[in-house]
Amino acid sequence: MTHDPHSHGSQCGCDVTPERVDMARRRLLTQAAGVAAGAVAMGGSAAAAATAEARAKYADPAEPGLPQIDMTITPGRTALVVTDPQIDFLSEDGVTWGVVGESVTEQGTVDNIERLFKAAKAADMPVFISPHYYYPHDHKWDFEGTLEATMHSIGMFDRLGPLNLENFEGSGADWMPQYKKYIEDGETIVCSPHKVYSPAQNDLNLQLRKRGIDKVILAGMSANLCTQAHLYDLLELGFEVAVVRDATAGAKVPEGDGYLAALINFRMVANGVWWTDDAVKRIASAV
Repeated sequence: MTHDPHSHGSQCGCDVTPERVDMARRRLLTQAAGVAAGAVAMGGSAAAAATAEARAKYADPAEPGLPQIDMTITPGRTALVVTDPQIDFLSEDGVTWGVVGESVTEQGTVDNIERLFKAAKAADMPVFISPHYYYPHDHKWDFEGTLEATMHSIGMFDRLGPLNLENFEGSGADWMPQYKKYIEDGETIVCSPHKVYSPAQNDLNLQLRKRGIDKVILAGMSANLCTQAHLYDLLELGFEVAVVRDATAGAKVPEGDGYLAALINFRMVANGVWWTDDAVKRIASAV
């Protein structure tokens, strides 16, 4: 698959040329080379079950110090929400693989997200996608946070425009190929894109409310960024939310382990923190 993350020219006004994107991506991948090497050393691919080492490393405390809260699936009121199931986050061809690849591989994230899709479709549970897209006008923002600047500089999730699908197929903004049969089945609700991390500026809340949904099973990328921000925003809006802990992953960089940071917060604020095995069983039994 040819990965062309950005096809703008010097005349588009966004100052993100293919040359600049390539240089930024090379810099990011060079800085993360040690992380990527660690992922390869584990011998796993992106499409694999969570490793025993990862389950042990990120295991829940044997004696929790906080009340253990859980969420019950109610048919007709519960939906699966997946954030950013896109190539740039989940594929070895994606521009962030150098920093997220180890975590994606450890957790078996790619396969686990697909298992959730299959379970939800089999149970006739509504599925919502909250994608991340950047258009040329988004590259003209006057200020950015650290990771916003990084995503813009490497052409992450770039599209030519909201009404233009040229070069979208197979690009970093496209869906992971194995997910397309679930997302493009005519039933899945693909929301408008979120632009930073949370769904505060897209129509996810509206789409959920219009379907009578007040409980969410949350998965997708990336753990301490968009997934966690969706969790917080949905909780503030009055939804119950259970996060599927091994159907997400995070960057591992000198600044820290994004997955671990998210997992700690999931335990503290979510209405449930489930493994994919448990989530699939719960979805099937709730039919």
